[in-house]
Amino acid sequence: MEIDRAPQRVTALPSWLLAQAAAATGRVVTDALRGVGAHRSHYSVLAALDERGPLSQAALSDTVGLDRGDMVRLLDTLEADGLVLREPDPDDRRRNRIAATRAGRDRLEALDTVIADAQADATTTLSAAERDDLVRLLRALLGA
Repeated sequence: MEIDRAPQRVTALPSWLLAQAAAATGRVVTDALRGVGAHRSHYSVLAALDERGPLSQAALSDTVGLDRGDMVRLLDTLEADGLVLREPDPDDRRRNRIAATRAGRDRLEALDTVIADAQADATTTLSAAERDDLVRLLRALLGA
């Protein structure tokens, strides 16, 4: 549904507006990442490992909000690409610890640029101050 065609009482609903904005901006980011052979989950995992250091698979799943079964498949892909390394956790040999490789950190830097460009494209109608306000308001809405 396009905003120009939607009933006014619908376009006055923050929940509807957020859903429409999320869908539109999500497509921009997804397309940008697809253009470089990546996915949002690749970015999320590499960013989490960069910010938090090595994590168990379970902690990594919880951190990025990805189902543990899906995380295994994602890590298989990232490991095959040389972006992460699975190794036994020295504190508990029953579980794996995941770490980003140098190639993974390099890939994250490249994806940071792709994401930044996609964010700029997705919010092109907003000024820098409005984008900052939007982020602040969304974080407040989400309880951050």
